[in-house]
Amino acid sequence: MKRIFITGATGNVGYEVIRFLCQSDTPGRVIAGVRDEAKARELFHDFPSLGYRIFDFEKADTFPAAFQEVDILFLLRPPHLAQVEKYFRPLLTEAQNAGIERIVFLSVQGAERSRIIPHNQIEKLIQALGFQYIFLRPSYFMQNLTTTLLDDIRRHRRIVLPAGKALFNWIDVQNIGEVAARLIESFDAYRNRAIELTGTENANFATVVDLLNAHTQPPVQFLNINPVRFYWLKRQSGMPQGLILVMIMLHFLPRWQKPPLVSDFYKKLTGKEPTTLSEFLRREKAWFEQ
Repeated sequence: MKRIFITGATGNVGYEVIRFLCQSDTPGRVIAGVRDEAKARELFHDFPSLGYRIFDFEKADTFPAAFQEVDILFLLRPPHLAQVEKYFRPLLTEAQNAGIERIVFLSVQGAERSRIIPHNQIEKLIQALGFQYIFLRPSYFMQNLTTTLLDDIRRHRRIVLPAGKALFNWIDVQNIGEVAARLIESFDAYRNRAIELTGTENANFATVVDLLNAHTQPPVQFLNINPVRFYWLKRQSGMPQGLILVMIMLHFLPRWQKPPLVSDFYKKLTGKEPTTLSEFLRREKAWFEQ
């Protein structure tokens, strides 16, 4: 019986991975790594077969018990944790000590080309430690609009980023969760591969705001600012420094890069088209209303 341990279980991606695994016929036990089991049980009340273990990325003493008798580790990077040596080397070392050999890591599109982002460093660390792996490299999350960027949208009816006219490829986290679950179930077929996962649309933030305004009122505007101003604006709002720096890298650097490549992996794997931006904004309309 495969035992699958999910980090970031209560976040957007983790939840979707668990949902698809628990709804499938996978012959294994899915274990959610959580900081608060009582709250997690409320969130996952529809999945009675789900197991729970206490796990905290920032508390290494939770690793040994969490990783016992685990066959596959689904690993992601919480947005505010950018120090790979501080947080991920101890985690991966303990996973190795516990006998875990297989990892599905949620990376990011283009990680192999950008040595300064944490995902690149984590990928290299996983390889250096000798794990069998699958690197899932999705493009830009549509759900960033309903999480990281939501406060500005609701309170100020704006999106403020140093993104200029940079194009981003947009992918629905539900599509990511479905693919990740299938890769976990069929690990051997994709072992030691990096897989890009994208939607079908490349769009800049001005275009996305136009689409958003077709579904919600009052209207939202996109405000492009330079990285220094963005840094101080977010520091004043209380955002952790590590998260600010990652946001600058993810939004500013694409201004000097080629448009994202579009992958058909989702359709090949599932036989379906990925979610479009209009479908997502219509489905999640309530998030953007004041």
